[in-house]
Amino acid sequence: MTTATRSPADRLWAEIVYIAYYLHWSFDSILELDHRTRARVIEEIAAINTQLSTPADG
Repeated sequence: MTTATRSPADRLWAEIVYIAYYLHWSFDSILELDHRTRARVIEEIAAINTQLSTPADG
């Protein structure tokens, strides 16, 4: 199932689980974030993961 075909509830759960997995925040703390903030946190986590998985030069 792609992101485009997931229900809004499924997308919310995916966001919650992603943030909780990486930052160990509580369910309630994550739900208190508005969508824009959750999306930004997810972008930042993804950027860190990309940096960590990219081999350093040299």
